Amino acid sequence: MKLSQFNLSVPHNESFVLYNSFTNKFLVVDALHNDLIESAKVYGNIDDLLTYNPVLYVDLIDKGFIVSENKDELQAVKDIQAKVDLEDEKLYQLTINPTMNCNFKCWYCYESHIKDSKMDALVMNNVKKHIGSVIDRMPRLKKFHIYWFGGEPLLYFDKVVEPIMTTAKDLFGSRNISFSTQFTTNGLLIKKEMIPKFQSYNIINFQITLDGNRDLHNTVRFVSKSRGSYDEIVENIMMLCRNNFRVILRINYTRKNLKDLEEIARDLAPLEMEYRHKLVITFHKVWQEPDMTLGERINELRAFFRDNGFQAVNGDIPNTLRQSCYADRKNHATINYNGEVYKCTARNFSSAAKEGDLKEDGTIAWNEKFHSRMEVKFKNKPCLSCPILPICNGACSQVALENAGKEYCVYDFDEKRKKEVVLDKYLHLMNQMAFA
Repeated sequence: MKLSQFNLSVPHNESFVLYNSFTNKFLVVDALHNDLIESAKVYGNIDDLLTYNPVLYVDLIDKGFIVSENKDELQAVKDIQAKVDLEDEKLYQLTINPTMNCNFKCWYCYESHIKDSKMDALVMNNVKKHIGSVIDRMPRLKKFHIYWFGGEPLLYFDKVVEPIMTTAKDLFGSRNISFSTQFTTNGLLIKKEMIPKFQSYNIINFQITLDGNRDLHNTVRFVSKSRGSYDEIVENIMMLCRNNFRVILRINYTRKNLKDLEEIARDLAPLEMEYRHKLVITFHKVWQEPDMTLGERINELRAFFRDNGFQAVNGDIPNTLRQSCYADRKNHATINYNGEVYKCTARNFSSAAKEGDLKEDGTIAWNEKFHSRMEVKFKNKPCLSCPILPICNGACSQVALENAGKEYCVYDFDEKRKKEVVLDKYLHLMNQMAFA
């Protein structure tokens, strides 16, 4: 037997949190037992653990901290990645950008907004054919999911979203295939009369963003100099929840807007307790914010929201092996309004970056960029010996592509930051158990 290469020990209060990133299991031990495990790691005297504390030894085996001597743990990670990203023929995910235009111009947005851009009838027809072609070529298909993205997808709800959704409903209505959808929207354009239509589309969630409290949000997302958007968006969030839609409220933060975020919970207070479980609040650092020391404040905010009856979770906890990004998966495509096809949605949709084109028969002609993406994992040497590889996985394929040919670490080779990730996962688990 040997200690797993995916073990990590993190001090917490007066104890140590042991974590195995392959099994995703935790074990809390005192300092003495942590020292014994560390000694076994250094000197290879793992059998001493069995002699000293046989109950702990069995627990370590059960949770994957101790594995058989001949287990190839790295290959086990590669096998899971292949199964999830390359071999899953039961799920297809399609992202559609009806437009690259938006009714806001947020300072941190990475997208190039294209005024008057809208998916035309020809591309819409090809998208409909694409859905049919997926059904034809994937006989094992069980789930089909559409993400509506952009730009702001609700700018063309009537002219683009509805025609495609109507066709999709008809295609899946007579088949044993689960069909679902979700929207990433700023939430301002949601109207009461849309609710019955939403209810017919099997929407699993809306992701809506706030950029701080009322005053700060309205400096980022405003309709005009005299009209902000905060109050209307908050009202729309509560309207969705009251109609039994799940809303992921993404709160984007920088050091500047962290001070008064509690005000958001107070503004959501009119939402009745019976609907609050429909609202999940996540906190995400804006990518341009360099300060990496804001975690303690975020923990305070999550606790405050939970104390007020809301679900508040850590939106930055990685699990990119078993729950990989859609762009990592072979059976996913992002179709832009003009028929160009991409994988990643978190980058600029320039023609130079496209990975394929949607053809008139509904199939996709992928180019070499797509094939490079599908083969990019496990090329970074530092990742192969990292204890958190099974949850980090070298980050997503986009990050791996952008760092191709050089050694990199998404945590800047900082072991302290890796341990902070593990502790965040543990505290998140404890918070979930407490909320339940």
